[in-house]
Formats: sequence, structure tokens, C-alpha cells
Amino acid sequence: MKTTAPKPNAMAWLAVSAVVILLDQLTKYWVLTSLPEYIPIPVIEGFWNWYRTYNTGAAFSFLSDAGGWQKYFFVVLAAAICGLLGYWLSRTPRGDWKTALPYALVIGGAIGNVVDRLIHGHVVDFIQWYAGDYFWPAFNVADAAIVGGAIGIAAFGLFSGQRKPDAARE
Repeated sequence: MKTTAPKPNAMAWLAVSAVVILLDQLTKYWVLTSLPEYIPIPVIEGFWNWYRTYNTGAAFSFLSDAGGWQKYFFVVLAAAICGLLGYWLSRTPRGDWKTALPYALVIGGAIGNVVDRLIHGHVVDFIQWYAGDYFWPAFNVADAAIVGGAIGIAAFGLFSGQRKPDAARE
């Protein structure tokens, strides 16, 4: 009886997660050792500043004034999401980059921000985009990876499905 070897899964894509975590933590180390707090440092005048700030909440400072319990909530939530995405990676073929890459980006970003929450009690943000008097909430490398991964999950999920045959043609 001939047995077939299982196809390699996408767990190797966790290397992308590791790169995101490393870049996120290195940039935050640079911010904490080099940038003053709450003072904009122009990178591209009229569009982009370095701006060291802190977020005790989630996206757009959601729950930032909740009294401290939110730190543990976000750590548990991130662990659950990473666990689920890791499980899905284990069930994804290695060559399916349209599925694996977005999952890996979200995992890396979530872990990068969890490291901050556990070490500092908040997330270090430092990228500030603006136009005129409108300022986008400050963010970091981990946040960018999470958003990029979420966009990838949505876009590839919406546009990669196979077309169902037209019932009239059958």
C-alpha cells in the first residue's frame, strides 16, 4: 500500500511574523531611546512626522481610558487571534501566499504590540501622518502589519474565490 507524504503547510510563513516582530521592536527601541515624547519631528513636511506617543487601548485608542483591565483583555484577544491564525496556517498549503502572508502579518503585528503591553503597559506609537489640520492617529510597524494583513485577508478572500458555473450553461 502506497502512502503519500503530507503536503508542506504554511507554518514556514511564521518567519515573516518573526521579521515583523523584530522590525517592530527595533523601531520602538529607537523611538524610546531617540525621540522626545509628544514633540513632532518632521520627516516629510505637510504629511509625515515622527511623534512618540503611547496607546493603552486598541485601534484609535479604543478603551484607552478603561482603567487598566484592557491591557489583559488585549493580550488574551491577541493570543486567541494568533492561535486561530496559526491553526489556519497549519491547514494552508505552503505555496498559498495570498492566504499565508496576510495571516503571518497579523500574527507578527499582534505579537509585536503584545510585547509592548507586557513590558511597558501600553503600546509605543511613533508614525504620524497628516494633511492640513487633520492628523491620522499615530501608529507603529506592528499596526501597519496588522492593517496590511487584514486588508490582504479581505481582498484575497473576496477576489480569489472561484466563479461558480452559470446555472443556465449546465
